[in-house]
Amino acid sequence: MKNTINRRQAITAAGLAAGSLCLPHAVAATSAISNPAKFRFCLNTSTIRGQRLALAEQVEVAIAAGYDGIEPWIRDLQAHADGGHSLADVGKRLADAGLTVESAIGFARWIVDDEAERNKGLQDAERDMLLVKQLGGARIAAPPVGANGPMDLDLIAERYHALLEVGARLGVVPQLELWGHSPAIHKLGQLIYVATEAGHRDAAMLPDVYHIYKGGSDFAGLRTIAGQRMNVFHMNDYPADPPRETIRDADRVYPGDGIAPLTQILRDLAENGFTGALSLELFNPEYWKLDASEVAKTGLRKLKATVAAAFA
Repeated sequence: MKNTINRRQAITAAGLAAGSLCLPHAVAATSAISNPAKFRFCLNTSTIRGQRLALAEQVEVAIAAGYDGIEPWIRDLQAHADGGHSLADVGKRLADAGLTVESAIGFARWIVDDEAERNKGLQDAERDMLLVKQLGGARIAAPPVGANGPMDLDLIAERYHALLEVGARLGVVPQLELWGHSPAIHKLGQLIYVATEAGHRDAAMLPDVYHIYKGGSDFAGLRTIAGQRMNVFHMNDYPADPPRETIRDADRVYPGDGIAPLTQILRDLAENGFTGALSLELFNPEYWKLDASEVAKTGLRKLKATVAAAFA
């Protein structure tokens, strides 16, 4: 088993610029740079998770704050359905207000080694995707949940392909998510390699400012990913202290309040044609002590200000 990219994998990854997942920097989408408004602004409901709002309440917060979309957690969709409520009705409320369901956060264990557990993970993923469809969404996060040690990247790619096949059947795209603390997929190069070698036209990647930093990759690596292969990009910032080795999800801060090179990140995303959703994903317990509407509005204001500053 390997946690790093071996020579064969490195050669394959180096050739990605000729493939569908990568875009040479020389082919810059200059129109995207001059029109940053093509980014959509989304609320990942982890940002207000500590306020313990029900799904319908989270939706109202996102609508009132002025977001373009929402990225809820599967457990909240499941709780809504288990309570005898209609996800379709919530989806209609979102659509009527002009918001889209950009993605959803689930934790199906599609990557694990145990075959029985992995099959159960694919079944769970199918259940989660059906919930997303009821809400009106067509994408779901696919993090490396359950990968407890280094794994062969080709093996991960095979398992991601199987997950993509489930999604293709249901019309929901599982986006391979980067986790900076994961022993299996914590580097951008690993993310790109797995998405490429999955050999599936629906392969998509879900990077995150915090997780790129936590995993130790240089943000310049984003310049090698075609924007069309990212539908959602998780936005946040991080402080100088604690250092990368000990920083945690709870240390994330509003965009612009930390030291992340957000201007360069946003410019690189635009140059490579990304016109998807910038989804505000925070887990800061200090924000959870505040009114959810206040946090959502502050987050959107800072997110928009960060984008405006990047293209000023």
